[in-house]
Amino acid sequence: MSGAPRDRRGSAAAAAAPARQLAARVLERVETDAAFADLALEAETTRRHVAARDIGLATELIYGTLRWQRYLDWILAPHSRRRLEALDARVRVLLRMTAYQLVFLERVPAFAAVNDAVSLARSGARGAAEYTNAVLRAFARRGAREREPAPPRDPIDALATRCAFPTWLAARWVARYGAPEAEALMRAMNERPPLTLRVNTLHLSREALAARLAAEDDVATRPTPLAPEGLVTERAAGTPARWRAFADGACVVQDEASMLVARLLEPHAGDTVIDACAAPGTKTTHLAQLMEDRGRIVALDPQPARLHRVTEASARMGVTIVQTIEGTAQELVSSYAPRADAVLVDAPCTNLGVLRRNPEVKWRRRPEDIGASAARQREILAAAATLAKSGGRLVYATCSPEPEENEAVVTAFLDAHPAWRVDPPVGFPLPLDADGYLRTRPDRHGTDGFTAVRLRRA
Repeated sequence: MSGAPRDRRGSAAAAAAPARQLAARVLERVETDAAFADLALEAETTRRHVAARDIGLATELIYGTLRWQRYLDWILAPHSRRRLEALDARVRVLLRMTAYQLVFLERVPAFAAVNDAVSLARSGARGAAEYTNAVLRAFARRGAREREPAPPRDPIDALATRCAFPTWLAARWVARYGAPEAEALMRAMNERPPLTLRVNTLHLSREALAARLAAEDDVATRPTPLAPEGLVTERAAGTPARWRAFADGACVVQDEASMLVARLLEPHAGDTVIDACAAPGTKTTHLAQLMEDRGRIVALDPQPARLHRVTEASARMGVTIVQTIEGTAQELVSSYAPRADAVLVDAPCTNLGVLRRNPEVKWRRRPEDIGASAARQREILAAAATLAKSGGRLVYATCSPEPEENEAVVTAFLDAHPAWRVDPPVGFPLPLDADGYLRTRPDRHGTDGFTAVRLRRA
């Protein structure tokens, strides 16, 4: 099944539903090229015209399959004569995607899902269609209670398998939170996240945007409970990129927890603010909103393509105070006197708090990645802190719940820099923990998992 040519994409594959064709292409790119699902999906829908309804179903298939990948492999295994990891990548993707539909999507007819998978398999290796058909027919004959084979003997391994998580990560969370809480967190990380928007308050109010979305694109929304500039979509047609309000800068897609990070910094109109890890510009433009587009924001990123996204985001939203500089905080230290009123360090991290949105990440991360990430974070934080003036504020944030990337980094910094201290704001929208940290989780707050703390220089 591995040596046949892959270019036999005839009428049989074309007969499959467009949504499944699209989902299969994206999943295969994620599997074989280590592509990120969101970028691969964006590239596919930009390259080809796809109806909004098909994009919606394809998105569900892509992210559902990636979230539940380990569980799907477990329940598929008894029906495959060969180990799934030894199969042709296209067959493996189609088996998972179809099993996801049969197990999790009750409204999808089983025959349609299986038939489309077989049609799509015909463009793969020799014998792929026949093998796909045999496995899925056998799987489809099983009832819900019959699908799960005997679980692994180790209780952590069994929990990780049922929750579709790597065993090493499940073990970390069980050790930290206990098994019930760890399970709740893993299952919440496998839920569909809400589509949340941040209103561009430089141009209109939250109420005005809600009315505009409903009138122009039939998008129903409700206010976010914590961030005063947020809306949660309850009914949406198509992708936000196709909405007129998005195109002209009236809103941006942003999780509510992410919105709280800029608010934690409390930037004021007229301030000089440094965004040390700015791309793609979502928090940068939020800072500008909170500053009423008055003052100066220096946005840093070492990659020109990513920095260009900051420029594009600022232009789309009508923000004028952002100055982009190609480089890192470490490189800026030698040429920039410490005169910033506030510094945001939204540090690169393992992204283990945003697995609802980037589920492929959990299959790529390894335990050693956490320590490597923390070493880089310590270097960025130390450099960024030198850019703040006396009395200046600094927010250190990650989209990870791991202590090595958060508390350990900040504690080491404070031990080495006694002029700095934790400085929690008063009256924050979400009560901070006793140690002054903002910690959000999907199982507790319905948001992504962020960790952040505000520091102040003496």
